[in-house]
Amino acid sequence: MRIIHTADWHLGRRFRGIDRTSEIAIALEQMLKQAKELDVDAVLVAGDIFDVPNPPAYAERIAYHFFCELQAAGIPAIAIAGNHDSASRIDSIAQLLSLAGVRALGKPKRSADGGSITLNTKSGKLCVGAMPFASEQRLLDANSLWHSGDANRRQNYREIVTDLLQNLTRDFRDNTVNMLMAHMSIDGARLAKSEVAYYTQEKYLHPSQTLPPEAQYVALGHIHIHQRIAKNSPAYYSGSLIQLDFGEAEQEKGFCLIEVEPGSQAKVEFKPVACNKPLKVLKCDNDNLDAVLEAHQYHPGFLKVIVDLDSPQIGLADRVRQICSQAVSIEPRYRDAPLEATEITNIDPNNFDPAAEFCNYYQNRLGRTPQPAVLEGFQDLYNKFKETANN
Repeated sequence: MRIIHTADWHLGRRFRGIDRTSEIAIALEQMLKQAKELDVDAVLVAGDIFDVPNPPAYAERIAYHFFCELQAAGIPAIAIAGNHDSASRIDSIAQLLSLAGVRALGKPKRSADGGSITLNTKSGKLCVGAMPFASEQRLLDANSLWHSGDANRRQNYREIVTDLLQNLTRDFRDNTVNMLMAHMSIDGARLAKSEVAYYTQEKYLHPSQTLPPEAQYVALGHIHIHQRIAKNSPAYYSGSLIQLDFGEAEQEKGFCLIEVEPGSQAKVEFKPVACNKPLKVLKCDNDNLDAVLEAHQYHPGFLKVIVDLDSPQIGLADRVRQICSQAVSIEPRYRDAPLEATEITNIDPNNFDPAAEFCNYYQNRLGRTPQPAVLEGFQDLYNKFKETANN
């Protein structure tokens, strides 16, 4: 049996004011083409289909087109909600998605209530314990319904997740391919830093022992770097489908192809897809800035330019974009800037001099007073901002 594991599409993603959906659509087309060529039996989508809970219509259209094309090729799919998706929205359209051959799950359910999904594929039966993302409060509220009576109620979020994942293996059988799919953070995973930080730490960071050993493969979503959790673990993150932020710059993107039979160890291969607009980070200083930019002026994707400077330079962004118009982030770094943060004091709004405060900040940050041209530029920007705020 051949299975595709993918996750973290983030359709509808806007990055520095740029809509990335067309790039994601191209990556989905590549994956669809390979799904047909490889004659896969099913596709697992481990959450974060969309970037926001209420995605734009064109983002939804691309997702549903992908699922309809899979159905036309005779390939069923299972999809779960991630932390960026609306669980209620996905549950509300689950019946419609089933018409396109997609079993969708928005909120976590126990095995007997629909959390365990069995597909009859052309190569045999596939049983998937599906665990969408759930906030702590949502899962605690659901737990009060699953376990009536205070004596049986579990109040610890991690304990509930562990119990629920174990419950999702109840339909595993010797004659089926048995997998788990979850949108969650596992301790030890390398972060791309483009994930929502709150959901990758503390109570949302689960030990690898949380994952039941009965699963032949564990398809994970949420972390954007493709990786295996541990050397002998069957748990993998497929990673995001495109480079979503500069923390993912120059990373190879794609999906996992799993070959497995009942009772056997899964064979996993990472299948790359080409990035239509690859991200790249350039580091330079004032002396070699032009040379570095000219070497990358035809870069087909987006650039982040980090420039080491002795002091602020007026017109730096214009200088960079005159050579590389695709530079969407320009970050000056000052060599002599003190590392310690200055103490923030209370400011009287009735006795506030913005120019004086800017000079104080400049002195604390760089150890010198701003040049007259810099101070004049600040004053012009402040006046424009004040005028806009008053209109």
